[in-house]
Amino acid sequence: MAAVYFVYITASSKQEAETIGRTLVEERLAACVNILDGMKSMYWWEGELQSSDEAVLIAKTNKERLSALTERAAELHSYDYPCIVALPIEHGYDPFLVWIHNSVR
Repeated sequence: MAAVYFVYITASSKQEAETIGRTLVEERLAACVNILDGMKSMYWWEGELQSSDEAVLIAKTNKERLSALTERAAELHSYDYPCIVALPIEHGYDPFLVWIHNSVR
């Protein structure tokens, strides 16, 4: 079985997160996504300290689909440099990990 990943993605709004998330699941790039609305972000952009409200997506996928998921999320995203980072899952409930793998085949 291929390695399983959580992919952390920030979005400009809940609506954008839902659009990206729905597409990733429909195209079987992610087994599922969780959307956490109401995140406050602070960051440097173009030499100035910025603050904005964002939403977070956590997408579950496997190593085989990770590159395609990253590319597709970037295509759908409104940011110039969206935060799309993958975190490997080192341990978990095996039936859940198998379900992720099977859902993105």
